[in-house]
Order: sequence, then structure tokens, then C-alpha cells
Amino acid sequence: MKTGLILVDIQNDYFKGGKYELVNPEQAATQANKILEFFRKHELPIYHVRHISMSPDAAFFKPDTAGADFYKKCSPSGEEEIIIKHRPDSFYGTNLKEKLEEKGIENLVVCGMMTHMCIDTTVRSANRNGYPVELIEDACATRNLEWRGSMVPAEQVQNAYMAALNGSFAKVYKADEWLGKWSSDPNE
Repeated sequence: MKTGLILVDIQNDYFKGGKYELVNPEQAATQANKILEFFRKHELPIYHVRHISMSPDAAFFKPDTAGADFYKKCSPSGEEEIIIKHRPDSFYGTNLKEKLEEKGIENLVVCGMMTHMCIDTTVRSANRNGYPVELIEDACATRNLEWRGSMVPAEQVQNAYMAALNGSFAKVYKADEWLGKWSSDPNE
């Protein structure tokens, strides 16, 4: 099966000094970069998804801001595709599906941010669109959430979402575990 990499919203506003900091985004970006470099080395298709907020009162990812730019460690290079989205689903209202079809992509590897929002929504949508998904858990980041006056730590949020997605919507791996499966191009 021809495999493509989707990097979702690895953008500056999620990092230190950004408008919507996540918990440990640098660690997730480091792991995502390992996967990205593997895809580059094997000249496999790469899709960088960039969220741009269209609401005038948006807190982050505002158009034409440094916060909406890709984080340097995972930024596009050369002919890698850039997909612009305005909602949590990387497929909704974008040309992602068409771009995947153009290259005959049958399997997806997904990394990115935020686990509880755009990663969850994109993985479920990819599954609905017929794509098997390999989700790289340590190449994703989330944040602490609040529910009914209680704080839910990011680690619990991450674990809950990975547990929910694994098996039904994706096969979840750690970056080194996924890389260990391949001695060469995963399409061979």
C-alpha cells in the first residue's frame, strides 16, 4: 500500500511563547521530525496541514501571524504539499482527499497537534474516508483540559484519546516503534 504522511497543525502558536501553548510540544515535534525525515529519505508523499482561524475573535492561528506559521522543526520543504484548513477535520473543506488520490495514497501515517481536537477529528475522518491510519502517539501533543471545575492533565487526555482511537480508527505506535518496522521504504 502506498503510504503518505500527514503532519497536522505543527504551528508556532502551540509552542513556548505562542498564543495557545500545549504540554510538551517540543518533544512531540522532535518525534514527528523523525517520521518526517524517514519520509523525506525514502521520497514518500508528505502533507503539511496548516490551520488558519477565520473567526475575527480567534485566540490563535490568526491569518498572517507568526503563530500560524509552521514550527521550524517540522516545516515544509521542497515540493511537500501544504493543505490549509479552517476546521478541526483536515479533510473537511480542503483538497486533502484529492491530493491523496492524485498520488494513489492508500495508507496514512499521522502526527501533530492537538490530540483531543484536530488529531482525533482527522483520524476519524480518514477512517471514514477508507484510509487505514497509523497514528504516532509521541509525535502528537495536547494540553490540560478543564471539565466541570476539575483539571484533566494532558497526560490523561493523551492516553484517553489514544486508547479510544487505537483499534477502531487507527493503529497507534510510538515513533521509534513505527520506524523499527521498516528497514527500507514501507511501500516495498
